[in-house]
Amino acid sequence: MINPKIFKAYDIRSTYPDEINEEAVELIARGIYAYFAKKLNKQDMTICVGHDMRFSSPSLYHVMTETLKKQGVKVIRLGLVSTPTVYFATKTYGYDVGIQISASHNPKEYNGVKFLYRDGDALIKIGQTTGMHEVKDVVMHQQFLPYQSGGSVEEKSNVITEETQQALDAIQPISLSGLTVVSDPANAMGILPLTELFKHLEAKHIMINETLDGTFPAHQADPLQHKTLRQLQDAVVKEHTDIGIAMDGDADRVMFIDEKGEIVPATLITALIAREILSKKPGELILVDVRYTRNVEHVVTKHKGKVHFCRIGHALITDQVNKEGAIFAGESSGHYYFQSMGGTESSMRVVLYVLNVLAREQKPFSEIMKELSTSEESGEVNYTLPDKFTNEDILAKLKEQYADGKLNTLDGIAIDFPTWRLSVRFSNTEPLLRLNVEADTKEELKKAFGQLKKYLLSLGLHAEE
Repeated sequence: MINPKIFKAYDIRSTYPDEINEEAVELIARGIYAYFAKKLNKQDMTICVGHDMRFSSPSLYHVMTETLKKQGVKVIRLGLVSTPTVYFATKTYGYDVGIQISASHNPKEYNGVKFLYRDGDALIKIGQTTGMHEVKDVVMHQQFLPYQSGGSVEEKSNVITEETQQALDAIQPISLSGLTVVSDPANAMGILPLTELFKHLEAKHIMINETLDGTFPAHQADPLQHKTLRQLQDAVVKEHTDIGIAMDGDADRVMFIDEKGEIVPATLITALIAREILSKKPGELILVDVRYTRNVEHVVTKHKGKVHFCRIGHALITDQVNKEGAIFAGESSGHYYFQSMGGTESSMRVVLYVLNVLAREQKPFSEIMKELSTSEESGEVNYTLPDKFTNEDILAKLKEQYADGKLNTLDGIAIDFPTWRLSVRFSNTEPLLRLNVEADTKEELKKAFGQLKKYLLSLGLHAEE
């Protein structure tokens, strides 16, 4: 039996081998096929499959591809690739479905499955609002289609070569010969796109933790946990580099360190890329998630673009990019989405945009970021909810407490005031409230955050360390 809890909001994920194992992946493969056979109204589909560097991934990859073959699928085996490479292959080669065996940024004992389908030029990731519940029902009730003949397996190697060239053609690099870059892919899949990309760039590139190793010997591949960035921050300062680049486990997220060793907020990278895009295509729509909006909104408005807010979650944002025709979207977790990639992430494009600006401006990265920044951000703080309150209770109290602000209920609640803004959301998996605050000045941020903290503590919530 499969634990239904492995079907998450945006992928299938759990620990190996107790919940994600070869037997479970066989059932998941059959469930994915049955769902798409109905969804796409075709059984003779072509599905590409890739996997990451985790110790359990090759075995799960083999089971996935062989099971799909037995369902009559034409299977394209991409081998060891990043998640954006699976997205690239699905769109560029016109495959029906793309599947990646990966647990992204999770620790070594985890594994999972990310999957999506192609709808013309758009890619639709399977998440809580786009089919995950249906796939879960198929698997839990074993509503599979019979195995059939006619399936095949084809190896397709070096997809990353074409992916890199497409990125270089789209964001043509200027001379980067004066730049020194240090990167930390954390022994994970970012090694492949970073290595391939810098073959074509004139910048000096230093990579740490450069060997693929699914045990993550240096640190977890999760740059949203700022403790995992300390080694990169130290390397930037020690090597006197212009910039530091970190990627997460499956390389669909990228974070940056300035020349002082300071972490650059992802919203400023969104603002930078939005400015670059709008300078050539004014009037385009940019999306930003509800956690922090002020910096991006200022830059987009200044450069004659339009901005819409979006809910948090990579599948949700990809869906909104496609539905609203947004040219670009940025999420404060380090995901960046491009319309030209079917609404999905391309870490290569992000790196190229940032390095081009750094080389062109001939200024320290910290100065470029300071020029884009008009609002200070708190960083996300989690609070544990007391048993006596539901999520709705807390939201109701916050709405009442801050009733004089402008309310947005797109994802949790966000409340805007003339000089500051708060965003409150809840974890999908834990009894946690997630608080983000932004303000015009550090003093205003400290004041607003202090007031909010005092109020939440008075309700019986406890801040996590």
